[in-house]
Amino acid sequence: MGEPIFDHDRLDVYRLSINYVASSFRIAKDLGGLHRHARDQWLRAAQSIPLNIAEGNGKRSLKDRNRHLDIARGSTLECAAIQDILAATDGIDDESHGKLKRVLKRIVSMLTRLIARGNVAREDSAEYNADAEYEYRDAEYEYEYEIQTKTQ
Repeated sequence: MGEPIFDHDRLDVYRLSINYVASSFRIAKDLGGLHRHARDQWLRAAQSIPLNIAEGNGKRSLKDRNRHLDIARGSTLECAAIQDILAATDGIDDESHGKLKRVLKRIVSMLTRLIARGNVAREDSAEYNADAEYEYRDAEYEYEYEIQTKTQ
């Protein structure tokens, strides 16, 4: 992803969720037939994760921020359930399923900590508006690996 431009670009959970979306799209492109409804729901839920993280990160009030992070957390859990359905119906192989479930568990964990901590810091910028607050996620900087799911 390049140099961070927005605050959410610096969040490890945001970057991890973008990688998850990319992996789910790679797998989903081969799903069709009876799996098409699960595929479509999976892609919507996967995209909802980073979208709500970014939107929540830009909210001024802690209540609004946490609401969006909670929605992202719910979408993450929804992805896990959809993957279970796809695994049970031979839509996703066991190796990919296991790798992606571990990533989802990590995302849920990171989001849960963000919601619980609610740390707030000011943006480092000359153009910074002193009344605006951006949430800083020091709990986020534990991101140690990237998704490297390769599917045929």
